[in-house]
Amino acid sequence: MKQMSLVVGIGMLAFGLFSGTIRAQTVVGDWQGNLPNWKSRCVVKISKADDGKLNANVYLIDQSPEPHPADSVTFDGITFKMGFEAYHGGYTGKLSADGLSMNGQLVVGDTQELDLKRVTQETEWPLDPTPHKAQFVTVEPGVKLEVLDWGGTGRPLVLLTGLGDTAHVFDKLALKLTGNYHVYGITRRGYGASDTPPVVGDNYKADRLGDDVIAVLDQLKLEHPVLAGHSIAGEELSSIGSRHPERVAGLVYLDAAQWFALYPGVPHGFEVDTNELRRKLQAIGYVQTPQEGRALMTEVLNIELPRYQQELAAKLEEIKDVPDTPPPSEAVTRSREYIYGHAIQAGEQRYTQIKCPALAIYAEPKLSPPEPDADAKVKAKAAYDAEVRREIESMADAFQALGPKMRVVRLLGAQHYVFRSNEADVLREVNAFIAALP
Repeated sequence: MKQMSLVVGIGMLAFGLFSGTIRAQTVVGDWQGNLPNWKSRCVVKISKADDGKLNANVYLIDQSPEPHPADSVTFDGITFKMGFEAYHGGYTGKLSADGLSMNGQLVVGDTQELDLKRVTQETEWPLDPTPHKAQFVTVEPGVKLEVLDWGGTGRPLVLLTGLGDTAHVFDKLALKLTGNYHVYGITRRGYGASDTPPVVGDNYKADRLGDDVIAVLDQLKLEHPVLAGHSIAGEELSSIGSRHPERVAGLVYLDAAQWFALYPGVPHGFEVDTNELRRKLQAIGYVQTPQEGRALMTEVLNIELPRYQQELAAKLEEIKDVPDTPPPSEAVTRSREYIYGHAIQAGEQRYTQIKCPALAIYAEPKLSPPEPDADAKVKAKAAYDAEVRREIESMADAFQALGPKMRVVRLLGAQHYVFRSNEADVLREVNAFIAALP
């Protein structure tokens, strides 16, 4: 009887291991689903390496055809998990009994449902669904940038991306613009298929990135285009608008006219002031004459340090109650997004004037005063939204004060990716702005 029990036990163990292997294989393949919060379709490609470990790449195909590789992937026969260290989040889904769907949640910033279905030949979504031509333009020796051309007729319109995005983030918007303009998009150095020069010297300084855009205009022979940029691209717009206004007809800031695009002074320029102080302190060690040293040291002592002290005190007050967190993992700090994102932020500069017509579209949060008995989290969120609103209004006022060639549009309740959350509003304002240009 004991021998029979042992045989049965070994048989059940073997069946369980074999069954687990079969079930583990059922998750391998292509899956797809919708992320309504991000207004994007999502494709997940799961594969098995030679060592048996699972790998996964996520594609947000309405934003970019570039893959987002998962840092960790596990599957226990029922529950499938992906982790993304750089985004402090991940996905957890449960495989259906028939192996054709997974129901789960994606947690990256916010939490949203992501139900995936196994891809078939009939249902497959193409990773790069919009028609365009891609080319690579040399902007300096050894550095080429990906440039997309969606075609169209009329004035050239060049689209510049936010931090971490590629030109494909505009795939959907570009098609709505080609009826009036010839539309191009540039993928910034350090991202996507563009080259990634090392983080040395001024390789990622704002003016260097602005020079990249000018080099593309030169290579493509684009005369007086309109440049439209999202988020961090505001610094490239302002770099060109302050140094080379004759090269463009106008600028469009898509929630991009922030402190890195226009410096109104304290208390909104901590990152920019940090960069400027660092550059001037480094420059003191390389002065060539006594008079140069005296001038630079006097500027640092009388202007930069008092300004920075005020900024530093404000920043300390802002973060004094923020809970402690562990430092980012090595996987995060070695990631492309982390390295080049920090390099671009460290390259932010002060821009105080824009010498050509410009449109600034701001996404302003709606304010919902909390009930008196609301919990601390709700009250903290309301206070944060109110502060963001005040900062946006202050920046918008500073932008409008630049002169009559500046137009400011505030879109209440819009999201940061304003060209997605409020596409119709953006198209209307862009068309009206460009139509009024000489």
